[in-house]
Amino acid sequence: MFNIPILAIVVVALLVLATQIIKVLNEYERGVVFTFGRFTGVKGPGLIILIPLVQRMVKVDLRVIVLDVPTQDVISRDNVSVKVNAVVYFRIVEPDKAIIQVANPFEATSQLAQTTLRSVLGQHELDEMLSQRDKLNIDIQRILDQATDAWGIKVANVEIKHVDLDESMIRAMAKQAEAERTRRAKIIHAEGEKQAAAQLVEAAVALSAEPEALQLRYMQTLADIANDRTTTIVFPLPIDMLSPFVKPRRD
Repeated sequence: MFNIPILAIVVVALLVLATQIIKVLNEYERGVVFTFGRFTGVKGPGLIILIPLVQRMVKVDLRVIVLDVPTQDVISRDNVSVKVNAVVYFRIVEPDKAIIQVANPFEATSQLAQTTLRSVLGQHELDEMLSQRDKLNIDIQRILDQATDAWGIKVANVEIKHVDLDESMIRAMAKQAEAERTRRAKIIHAEGEKQAAAQLVEAAVALSAEPEALQLRYMQTLADIANDRTTTIVFPLPIDMLSPFVKPRRD
């Protein structure tokens, strides 16, 4: 009567022992093995055999991790306060370093990403944050990748998601943009006036060089006036046209 409970206990003990001895790792997983507390290698994927009470394994995921960096308050180089958040894509490439060199690789990478984001963006002006986002992404990614290399982590990409401004700054930027558009319109208008004046001067020089051309232009102007729907027509008569009729009298 007492053999059945003992047999059940033995079976349960063997099953528990088997779970401690046999481990199965997926394709994207690796096991960092410690023997008597000392690192003895990285194993996996597949079936792993461990010595109970002697060896211990820490499982590591090698897939890309998407880390959402919380919103950070950043003061730009031109003293503008903005709120910036980003996303970091990284993965563990050396499992032994990720376990031995840092206690929590994910938390460490998150904290480092936050401080790096504030540090890099604080060295640039607001216009650069808005217009050179790709360059800033590359700078942050490079700094993070260098810092996390000792932890066995590879930072693949960094993307700044949002750069939020307060309402007063948005209104100031709208006024600045409107003033810039007005300035450009005035410059374009002035350039047009300058080109038109140059063309008029050129035309005047050409007409003054050929009196016949001036007469033809005058006649064309009279034709244009005659075609206009007006009740009164004024014929401008240049003094030069009367010169043949006005001659000094000879005594």
